[in-house]
Amino acid sequence: MKTIYTIALAASLLALSCGKKETTNNNNKPTVAVKVAKVTANDNNPFITASGKVAATNSAELSTRMMGYVTNIHVKVGDKVNKGQLLVSINNSDLQAKKAQVEANVIKAQAGFSSAEKDYNRFKNLFEQNSASQKEFDDIIVHYNVAKANLEAAKQMRNEINSQFAYTNIRAPFSGVVTNKFIDKGAMANPGMPLISVEGKGGFEVTALVPESEISQIKKDAKVNVTVKSINKTVTGNVSEVSTSAKNTGGQYLVKINLDKTGFNLLSGMFATVQFPVERTQKSTDMVLIPSEALVHKGQLSGIYTVSQSNTAVLRWLLLGRSFGNQVEVLSGLSADESYIVSSEGKLYNGANITIQ
Repeated sequence: MKTIYTIALAASLLALSCGKKETTNNNNKPTVAVKVAKVTANDNNPFITASGKVAATNSAELSTRMMGYVTNIHVKVGDKVNKGQLLVSINNSDLQAKKAQVEANVIKAQAGFSSAEKDYNRFKNLFEQNSASQKEFDDIIVHYNVAKANLEAAKQMRNEINSQFAYTNIRAPFSGVVTNKFIDKGAMANPGMPLISVEGKGGFEVTALVPESEISQIKKDAKVNVTVKSINKTVTGNVSEVSTSAKNTGGQYLVKINLDKTGFNLLSGMFATVQFPVERTQKSTDMVLIPSEALVHKGQLSGIYTVSQSNTAVLRWLLLGRSFGNQVEVLSGLSADESYIVSSEGKLYNGANITIQ
């Protein structure tokens, strides 16, 4: 009888131990606090629209064709500059040495040409007086032409060296404002690498991307309305360029709009929405938009975490369309009124327990 009680007690302890272990595992599963939002759906706009960015019509990123250390940067971002003003200086000691050699060659070639010219004039007079033979005069002519060619070559070499100095002293191509600086004093400047950017005074333009289904309806010189979101203003403009290729723009076509002058302050980089005066050929369903910062990117894939019925995170891959400022159009993978995770206080993964704040 004692043995039976001992076995029963052991079995009870084992069952209690197993149950306790299982409960601990469930409680130890981390829970991530998240913020969620519902999908926003835009009502149909009967006109073709596209998102873009404001940029100065006259702008340039300045670079050099010479390799060397930056010895000085004469301006700061935001400074106003005049055309021809020195912006960046690059070490040109090697170029100075080459220039000295070229100048010596020019002097040498000049002396040779002067001597050959005197011989040519002297023998020309002698030949006209029948005091020199034809062969002697022909030899002098050859000598004179060679000396003349050597002098011209030396001068062209000097012009080439002088033109290279322009790439060690970067100057403003037009009057405007310094908008960016890509290098610091003491750093190595490489050929083609942007050093500084300048925007000229004058107008602004908007660069927008239009899908292939609508690009055929966009015509050059068309009058459009452009809404600048950050200042909540609408500007008029004209279509100045319509690209005929989408090879390098992700399947969408580049359209540029020159903006009319306005009484408020536009800045490069501001997001804008362009409305073309062309009705859509096909009426589509409501446009699904989500904030770009909520997206998850893995290689070429883009997705978003949604909320399951059991309050767990589910990663769903999406097919994305156009961008509208800080929002992205979802073509498939997410429908209206669905909830998605905007931000989290911990790392999310498929199946993670979540707590909605």
